[in-house]
Amino acid sequence: MRLAVEQAVFCVGTRTILDAVTLGVGAGEFVGLVGPNGAGKTTLLRLLAGLIAPSAGRVTLDGRPLGSVSRDERARRVAAFFQGAGIGWPMRVREIVALGRLPHHRAFAAEDAVDRAAIARAMDLTDTTHLADRTEPTLASGERMRVLLARALAVESEMLLADEPITALDPAHQLDAMALLRRVSRDGAGVIAVLHDLTLAARYCDRLVVLSEGRIVADAQPTAALDDSLLHAVFGVSAQRGTHADGGAYILPWARSQRTLGETRP
Repeated sequence: MRLAVEQAVFCVGTRTILDAVTLGVGAGEFVGLVGPNGAGKTTLLRLLAGLIAPSAGRVTLDGRPLGSVSRDERARRVAAFFQGAGIGWPMRVREIVALGRLPHHRAFAAEDAVDRAAIARAMDLTDTTHLADRTEPTLASGERMRVLLARALAVESEMLLADEPITALDPAHQLDAMALLRRVSRDGAGVIAVLHDLTLAARYCDRLVVLSEGRIVADAQPTAALDDSLLHAVFGVSAQRGTHADGGAYILPWARSQRTLGETRP
């Protein structure tokens, strides 16, 4: 499976949000979308999900224009959840997660054993089983995020799109969520996640795609994508780097860096 955008442009009025963006992600890849606020990360994810159409360029699924793929097929093959998405009414958590199975059924069809197993698996992986009988309004923000992730995982799709999946989570659940997304990719699905924590993004992702002012300015393995010059020019920070005892390299944004007057981003 391959989900891609080719020379995609997205405009709102006279403002260009994405400018000639080309990106492809295949099965088994965990790709992080990073960049400053307003860089176009969530807009790019929405294009990939088929929620909005590009002003120019195209979005493809296995080489087919995404718009030509039926809604049912897209729902089965590409699962997504977005920051700030609400449930809309006071459903119980298990019912919310079960919504992820709808693409696999005709309308009003009853759950079968496969559905029940997928729902239970998704809730176990996201540490939400104990929340099963709680209603959505009673959830804390971090609990709600994990429930939405469980709903997306219950689809058991070939591609998972996640918008800020670790926002509002405590440190332990942030680590759990990132490890889970990497596991999903290792099991064969493609994963594309919008992330703000550069340390965790660099640690867990296979590739980082850096956006700045609507353009991709880097697309590489994490240490190559987040080199010192890019951190300075795009994020306005310097970083500490090191190697953990387990051999893994880490990047820790440490201080603001001062841009030279008139300096432009890459």
